[in-house]
Amino acid sequence: MTRIDAKFAQLKAEGKKAFVSYVMAGDPDYDTALRLVKGLPGAGVDIIELGLPFTDPMADGPTIQLAGQRALDAGMTLDRTLEMVRSFREGDDTTPIVMMGYYNPIYSRGVDRFLEQAREAGIDGLIIVDLPPEEDEELCIPAQKAGLNFIRLATPTTDDKRLPKVLTNTSGFVYYVSITGITGAAEAQAADVGPEVARIKAQTDLPVIVGFGIKTPEASERIAGVADGCVVGSAIVAELATGKPVDEVLSFVKSLADGAHRA
Repeated sequence: MTRIDAKFAQLKAEGKKAFVSYVMAGDPDYDTALRLVKGLPGAGVDIIELGLPFTDPMADGPTIQLAGQRALDAGMTLDRTLEMVRSFREGDDTTPIVMMGYYNPIYSRGVDRFLEQAREAGIDGLIIVDLPPEEDEELCIPAQKAGLNFIRLATPTTDDKRLPKVLTNTSGFVYYVSITGITGAAEAQAADVGPEVARIKAQTDLPVIVGFGIKTPEASERIAGVADGCVVGSAIVAELATGKPVDEVLSFVKSLADGAHRA
């Protein structure tokens, strides 16, 4: 059982929905990002999605793109991202961390070497947005064999014919993208999301977590109410981008987490 599996088992026993937060590793700099990541569990975050900065983030909107560029400009690398996870693990051995990013940095490192380093650092799962199920032999299956969950995205355009393929070899949870397009764009609507979550849950026992377009505590509560939990990323990254102190950003995160936990 991975930390992700254990977390969902705990939440189910408590009758709570999951709150997942996304932050970019190294944004706006290593020390600030590490303080933020270390503070997330105390703000009510159940699972941390840690973005791996990349030069060509095709699925991300301007907010996340700029965060990645700030991190790269500040000297963030794959090695320093792994170092950040190790530092976090010194004080927290239970909160799951999912690395979210693109395949190029992993391919450049070498899959076997990367998986060994990721597991050693304390990463529990991967979301690699540019590897479709047809490429499972590339990273998904090796990751599962190494003890990491491989989390797949389903979208409003994932029809019933495609969905079984997406769910094959997926583990940990299914990430449902509530809107078509890039991160940080339109606002997610519970009335649209609910039937889609039900359709996915009819074909899998995995938790379904909804992300994209969730920006307020009220939206967090509404979306978590029709799913197993929700993810907020761009809204948190945008708060940090204003230059607010980490404590203020964490207060905002707590309001979002409280919303999801009320659902």
